[in-house]
Amino acid sequence: MNAVLPRFLKSAYRKEPIISALTTMGVVDALIGGLDDSWSLFAFGLGTAGIALAFKLWRMQQRPPVPEEPVVQHYLPSRSSSPPLPVLTVSKKKPPRKEY
Repeated sequence: MNAVLPRFLKSAYRKEPIISALTTMGVVDALIGGLDDSWSLFAFGLGTAGIALAFKLWRMQQRPPVPEEPVVQHYLPSRSSSPPLPVLTVSKKKPPRKEY
């Protein structure tokens, strides 16, 4: 449960940041107003969250449906036309010393 909530919130904020921020502000205002017996703040918070959710539902209905499978476009062939490069090996021999 704890791992699901942050993942859901991140995806919601990425998709629609303004609507998610308005919803969060409305819920926080409603919580503060409800706990503090400030009914005007409670009503304002519920109204803000409700309008944000209604706007989100309206936008979801207006979106065109997402295509089932996106078209995959390959820029390179699946196999290379050139032969593979040889493997380099490092020799362990020390080079001859030059004496002066």
